[in-house]
Amino acid sequence: MTTMTTPLDTAAADFDLLRQTHAGRADAFTALYRRHQGPLYRYALMRCGSGDTAADVVQEAFMGLLTKRFGFDPLRGQLQHFLFGVARNLILKLEEPRQRQVALPEPDADGDNELDLACEGAEPLARLLGNEAAEQVRRALALLPAHYRDVVILYELHDLSYLEIATVCQVDIGTVRSRLSRGRAALAKRLQAHAAGAPRSACAN
Repeated sequence: MTTMTTPLDTAAADFDLLRQTHAGRADAFTALYRRHQGPLYRYALMRCGSGDTAADVVQEAFMGLLTKRFGFDPLRGQLQHFLFGVARNLILKLEEPRQRQVALPEPDADGDNELDLACEGAEPLARLLGNEAAEQVRRALALLPAHYRDVVILYELHDLSYLEIATVCQVDIGTVRSRLSRGRAALAKRLQAHAAGAPRSACAN
């Protein structure tokens, strides 16, 4: 009989490994790194679009965890979500010098019902990234404003709830809903534009 692992079990295991890490157990840090490096790297890669930058962000996040520069409080959520928040903040700092785009105003959460309905039937981003159009999806995602990109990646690729995303991004749940709706809609438009402008296959000539 297979025993299911609950979020509480995962949180307890992470906290125990982190406690052992701070006690000087190198094997505990290795185990913690192996548990969380993959999802954290994928988030950072999709968020910033650069493999080298994503690797640097992951390294800095884990080194900050090791040295206690980034203090993790297990009472405030899961370690993985904490690491997503650390990575997000590191990427935002990297983007500050070259951020020249005018920020779009945040819409009212109550005004997003139509967008929510329009996006309910959209193909999940995780499925799109697994098909032949993956590169086009990544490019379209990279063109979204950063605050939309965060929630789309965390919701679609990492299965975080609205509440968990709100904690990672330090916003309220209504803002998460708004950003997810508009981010999905903007992504769909970019993909439709790409499909419309794609060259026809040579065999169609």
